[in-house]
Amino acid sequence: MIPVQGFEGQSVAVLGLGRSGLSAARALAAGGAVPLCWDDNPAARDLAAAEGLELRDLSRDGAFDGVACLMVSPGIPHLYPAPNPVIAAAWAAGVPVDNDIGLFFRSLAVADWDQYDVTPRVVAVTGSNGKSTTSALIHHILSEAGRGSQLAGNIGRGVLDIDPPGEGGVVVLELSSYQTDLARALTPDVAVFTNLSPDHLDRHAGLGGYFAAKRRLFAEGGPDRAVIGVDEPEGRSLVNQLSEGPGDDRVIRVSSGQKLGGPGWDVFARKGFLSEWRKGRQVASLDLRGVKGLPGAHNHQNACAAFAVCRSLGMGPKQIEAALQTFKGLPHRSQIVAEAAGVTYVNDSKATNVDSAVKALLAFDNIRWICGGLQKDGGLDGLVPGLGHVRKAYVIGREAAGFAMGLGGISTEVCTTMERAVAQAMADAEPGDVVLLAPAAASFDQYDNFEQRGDDFAARVGHGLGLS
Repeated sequence: MIPVQGFEGQSVAVLGLGRSGLSAARALAAGGAVPLCWDDNPAARDLAAAEGLELRDLSRDGAFDGVACLMVSPGIPHLYPAPNPVIAAAWAAGVPVDNDIGLFFRSLAVADWDQYDVTPRVVAVTGSNGKSTTSALIHHILSEAGRGSQLAGNIGRGVLDIDPPGEGGVVVLELSSYQTDLARALTPDVAVFTNLSPDHLDRHAGLGGYFAAKRRLFAEGGPDRAVIGVDEPEGRSLVNQLSEGPGDDRVIRVSSGQKLGGPGWDVFARKGFLSEWRKGRQVASLDLRGVKGLPGAHNHQNACAAFAVCRSLGMGPKQIEAALQTFKGLPHRSQIVAEAAGVTYVNDSKATNVDSAVKALLAFDNIRWICGGLQKDGGLDGLVPGLGHVRKAYVIGREAAGFAMGLGGISTEVCTTMERAVAQAMADAEPGDVVLLAPAAASFDQYDNFEQRGDDFAARVGHGLGLS
């Protein structure tokens, strides 16, 4: 646990008692603060009370009397589409609002660090797509090399639940826009921006607000090194804002699909090969084509970002290459769940938007595509570049018929349920085909989350192959 510093003897309100809220309450108490906890869900309040945490209804008048700070869980809107009433009350009372990420950064460094020859480092990864894989890959490479590494944030453990890092330890954080948007302290040593595509637009009042939330990771604390994906204009703009000139190697540019050049520090992948260039010359090259855990150009971008981070932490190319070969990928992200009779079954349930789904489509050929669900704003036109890889689409979801109508030009079958979609795709599949779940939609019309949807796909495949 990371005890929260700076609130000893003071009351701190905690709104939202999920994973991050409860861990923040515990860490506040460990640091000598008095957490005052509240959640609209009575079951969540009961769990907190069972731990001995004090409850206070933060919606009542005078709830913020004597309160030093309000800690808000990331799922609670603080500004758009409308401020949560409790947050608005904190504003009115002049009480600062923060989240567990802000508390983490203000509390991580301690006096004991003066004894270390190599002080701990924090790597923070944000972006629309690939941030989970990139974070896990960085953690995997560091761990394989024997470097003390912990994975936390939006993946792995809550940020305040981790162990205090020791000599030379590295904390790898995946941070969503919900987490970066509100944190009052954001001071990573290395910050990563993977890419940007439309998502969570209601929460940020449009694409500009969404990018602004991501940009805070780089603007608020000024990381020692920034690794920036430059395949979208937002990334190129961010590089320009952070760089002092073309040769400024504090910024590492990353790309998948285009060759980068110039006097700075670049890492890019083309046709399955990763290249590192510094000061106008190539210094390393890796073959990514045989890395099963990282299929497709989008995963090669993730590999480039992880490679750049690990190089900036002093690791050699051969060390990194060896670790890449043992990376198995993450569940629900281009995860191979079975191979049988020449057919490969891939679970990419995390492809919840059009941009991530088209990247999955471009990673494979001869696809039997299971798609559909709760469609997000923006329509399906962005899928067009990947539709040439699809032999047939099997559409699920409550609005499957409408979703199928948006997939003009390819063969579709309205299946509605995962059970029927998997059964039909398996019946149609031929050797060399890939049965791919990449929904291009949220899961909430039929499932609690994308993980449950991916697990259902894998279970149906296993049952169809007689594996369960």
